[in-house]
Amino acid sequence: MGDFFQNGVITTFHNLNRRPIEALEEELLQFSKQRPMSLVLPSLFSELQAPALDNIVNELCKVPYLEEIVIGLDVASKEEFEYAKKYFSRLPQHHRILWNDGPRLREIDATLKREGLAPLNEGKGRNVWYCYGYILASGKAEAIALHDCDIVTYQRDLLARLIYPVANPHFSYEFCKGYYARISSKGLSGRVSRLLVTPLIRALRNMFGPLDYLQYLDSFRYPLAGEFSMRADVIKDIRIPSDWGLEIGVLSEVNRNYSHNHLCQVDIADVYDHKHQPVSADNPDKGLSKMSTDISKAMFRKLATAGMTFNSGTFRTLKATYYRIALDLVESYYADAVINGLPFDRHSEEKAIELFSENIIKAGDSFISNPMETPFIHNWNRVVNAIPNILKDIYEAVEEDSQ
Repeated sequence: MGDFFQNGVITTFHNLNRRPIEALEEELLQFSKQRPMSLVLPSLFSELQAPALDNIVNELCKVPYLEEIVIGLDVASKEEFEYAKKYFSRLPQHHRILWNDGPRLREIDATLKREGLAPLNEGKGRNVWYCYGYILASGKAEAIALHDCDIVTYQRDLLARLIYPVANPHFSYEFCKGYYARISSKGLSGRVSRLLVTPLIRALRNMFGPLDYLQYLDSFRYPLAGEFSMRADVIKDIRIPSDWGLEIGVLSEVNRNYSHNHLCQVDIADVYDHKHQPVSADNPDKGLSKMSTDISKAMFRKLATAGMTFNSGTFRTLKATYYRIALDLVESYYADAVINGLPFDRHSEEKAIELFSENIIKAGDSFISNPMETPFIHNWNRVVNAIPNILKDIYEAVEEDSQ
């Protein structure tokens, strides 16, 4: 039986009957006449040398409904940027590459920095923010999708299902989050989502009660998925986090700006695999260790804006509550893996929980000691208000680089 269950406060689009990709694309092609569509691909240059992105580009060459593809290229020299232009030249759609390390975009970044508006940290958040600025400047799209460039199992129906809810002119959805089952022959993946985010949300609900925000977050089947789509007007007013709190931060922003009946999630893949981050238990500034700290802080900041009060005692209680809930979930995951014939390493699961519980305390200490920390990048409405020509400057810089 198909999974049609609606849980929580967010509408869920399931994959009930494996609809042929050709039928989806035919509809999207019709939608594109009223609601043009773009795709954002944030990428490191190193990903151009991996087989995952090569397959993604080959799949995108078959997509008939995109008006534009915008590639954000990070950590690339001039020679590597020229290589990237040749690499993506096979795309039949109109496409542009933002050479984020190039002199033209660096000059724009310096202009923003003088006004206190530039992103403070390098990384995916900064890359996505500039890509969104270019999309606003080009004005070609009314519906925009974003996905990563390291998806090993990519097929183009992922994009079709991801963008469909915001591209369909008969729907009223402004934002859509992708989700999928993180499983493989090696067992259950998605450790940070399974072992940190879900039990942390439920621990916070135990302590603070059934807050709307926590119920909202708990409605998402995979809140840390890096794939989402939105209408163009959403881009103007959301603040994008520049750290590992990107996905939670974006969910928090659209929750602040839109009612729940304008937000949804969609099943976009039967099988999904990508580059796995190391746990990095011995280095708090890398891998899942840093990710868990940044995500925890993102949630604490959001709750503080809703009037919740935190102190060191709060975080000690939260750690203990989280730890018990997470261990109970391990028992559930173990049984789920066994009935499906999947391997399950209980020891590594519980070691991850121990690390995450320590990082909840570290995140709490950081939050208390530096309450003015604001990793969010300013929204484009504010930037344009301060520097009216900035989008035009970005557009011209990218066009000149493309020549």
